[in-house]
Amino acid sequence: MPRYTAPLDDMRFAFYDMLGGDTLLAGLPGGEAIGRELIDAVINEAARFNEQVLAPLNQRGDQEGCRFDKDTASVHTPDGFRQAYAQYVEGGWAGLTAPEAYGGQGLPHAIGVLVKEMIDSANLAWGTYPLLSQGAVDALLAHGEDWQRDVFLKPLVEGRWTGTMCLTEPQAGSDLGLLKTRAEPQEDGSYRIAGTKIFITAGEHDLTDNIVHLVLARLPDAPAGSRGISMFIVPKFRVDRAGAMGQRNAVSAGAIEHKMGLKGSATCVMNFDGAEGFLIGKPHKGLTAMFTMMNAARLAVGIQGLGLIERAFQNSLDYCRERLQMRALSGAVAPDRPADPIIVHPDVRRMLLTQRAFAEGGRALVLHTALQADIEERASDESQRQRASEVLGFLIPICKALLTEAAVECTYHALQTYGGHGYIAEHGMEQFARDARITTLYEGTTGIQALDLLGRKVMQLNGAGLRHVLDDIAGFCQRYATDEAMGALVGPLAVHAKTWGEITQELGRRAAKNPDEIGAAATDYLFYSGYIVLAWIWARSVTALPDSSLGESARQAKRDTAHFYFQRILPRTHTHLAAMRSGLDGIPAMS
Repeated sequence: MPRYTAPLDDMRFAFYDMLGGDTLLAGLPGGEAIGRELIDAVINEAARFNEQVLAPLNQRGDQEGCRFDKDTASVHTPDGFRQAYAQYVEGGWAGLTAPEAYGGQGLPHAIGVLVKEMIDSANLAWGTYPLLSQGAVDALLAHGEDWQRDVFLKPLVEGRWTGTMCLTEPQAGSDLGLLKTRAEPQEDGSYRIAGTKIFITAGEHDLTDNIVHLVLARLPDAPAGSRGISMFIVPKFRVDRAGAMGQRNAVSAGAIEHKMGLKGSATCVMNFDGAEGFLIGKPHKGLTAMFTMMNAARLAVGIQGLGLIERAFQNSLDYCRERLQMRALSGAVAPDRPADPIIVHPDVRRMLLTQRAFAEGGRALVLHTALQADIEERASDESQRQRASEVLGFLIPICKALLTEAAVECTYHALQTYGGHGYIAEHGMEQFARDARITTLYEGTTGIQALDLLGRKVMQLNGAGLRHVLDDIAGFCQRYATDEAMGALVGPLAVHAKTWGEITQELGRRAAKNPDEIGAAATDYLFYSGYIVLAWIWARSVTALPDSSLGESARQAKRDTAHFYFQRILPRTHTHLAAMRSGLDGIPAMS
């Protein structure tokens, strides 16, 4: 069974030493009581829960999977999942970052990110059940009526109910303008929802008493396309305006999907047969409410990728230190043993360092991104909130796409280090590789993230978030321009940032003549941007080392990994740059 140990030392380094997260949060309104003592208490207890309760269930959940009872249209989760969820609720984890007014603890999003990474490393499939509840809470807070917040938020925050996001239909994947689910208004102010949704994570399960579905549907007078979509609250069991739970609603699971991975997570086909629902937000404005959920979900999926990278790295590192195979090319390293541990081989170290670079760099990146969400929500200065919002919007597709694609790469590297043993279920690497695949697909494929980044965040919104990030990188490079120890990092970073701005303007000029140029360049642009952002993160990590609490061996490992990243991973940008500059002509038309 693969092990899991929460990387608390590196979490503290990234959050305290590099990002100054504790100081930043304490300086925001309502953050006066948030200090290291509180944060350490939270993450220490989270580590215990994830290491001792969730991690041991991971392989079992994959082997058992979910069971669907056709007669009752019910889903039974793997053995132990329900008991673990009860402990999760009892520990108050469900409401960690939710408002205190609705029973939550009101802690910052960045602290929630630290806890979520541990959950996703320990047991990704189990973590999908509470995953979308946070999105439902966000949507209700932002768009719900007072009675809807009063009725639905407290049980969601407490974890007694869970939430879902019901968007996808058989004929409408990412193109929501094609959806057909209908909503008929009733005299009492409710609606009757009819249609079928697919790929609904945790659409049915046995962990909670009720499930709150947030459903996209069309009103009878809806205009065509995405402008005619509304959002509705459709609970599994009917709930009146006083909060009393009644009879079963006309919504049920028609089946669960048989999948490549994430087998302990119930992915459902959901049938709405005239189910009672309530409009959330304004008619035909469902996409606004959806994106409130989607932004939180996309960052959450990026954290899933990070969690898989971390656990795969921990186990492959252990294996490579112990597994004896051949001798080092330069001569025996362990002459008293029959062969050397495979970590002596440069190509093995390449795979391990790639994992470490994405794990530790990705951790700092998602924490930096989450802190922008905290500034956006809590800062008293409007300009500060606006800047944070623009940076957050820009970084979310990068976090989602870069870290999930890196999870595919890194879990493959982990499997590869094990050789044939990696292909065997006993060691767990093949499960991580299978589970990683879905993270690049749900909540928007990598291509969708790329279009969101280049087409919307850069072109439509005039690159506001990009400009802020480039300004931050320029300020960083200027501050350390004369620091000889940082020369190997700051020099290349400054050059890459300059070229980043130039290629963005070049793409803008080409897109003005032919919008298809955006589609041709988008994915390369996303990776190009992501690798530069991660280079900035790694350079910042090195500058934080002298005053950090890490021991000298850990500091040297950071320096080594940073230089590895700049020498071995950052050069990937040259390929993406060449691809972007080849333009639409590099992608011939196909009949």
